[in-house]
Amino acid sequence: MNTLIKQIKQELRAMMNGVASAAMRNAGLTADYRVNFGVELPRLKGLLDEIRTEMLPTLPMPEEGTNEARLAQMLWHESVRECRILATMLYPPKEFLPEVADIWVRQISTVEIAQIAAMNLFCKMPNASEKAFQWIAAEEDMTQIVGYYTLMHLLRGNQLSERSEQELKDQAAVAMQSENVQLQKAAMKALAFINEE
Repeated sequence: MNTLIKQIKQELRAMMNGVASAAMRNAGLTADYRVNFGVELPRLKGLLDEIRTEMLPTLPMPEEGTNEARLAQMLWHESVRECRILATMLYPPKEFLPEVADIWVRQISTVEIAQIAAMNLFCKMPNASEKAFQWIAAEEDMTQIVGYYTLMHLLRGNQLSERSEQELKDQAAVAMQSENVQLQKAAMKALAFINEE
């Protein structure tokens, strides 16, 4: 598996977009990563297809879970922006346990990863709604941001119960008082989906 991680990093280095990487660095968006290759999402999706069709089939099957879940866990723990994004795309949502989600949420430090993880994985995992409501009630701003983005994706085409809708409105009202602009934006985006109904 370590050889596969090394191979993926080599692929990412070959795809590196120096201009995008420098722009993110100058904007202060990559301070929490050891490496940021600046690779765009469509190119990462292409690499994901290659990982699934050419790289993973060469690995022996694990006794528990799947190779996708194992590789996603390893990618998440790399201090590389693109590895974290790939991890959210690769992890099978049905295997993504709520306790693992809590660990990952605590490790998210950028709004970009919060948005991508919410869209690719958190909104599709078992008990996603329950987790999202726990996260929006947390003390940490980034945990709340993840919760609001997860709810936003869950609400696409779905309705909340009256009680859940009121809880979201109450929590969002508190978030709107925050000095954290990103938290305010996340809460407003989630609210927009219940106001569309």
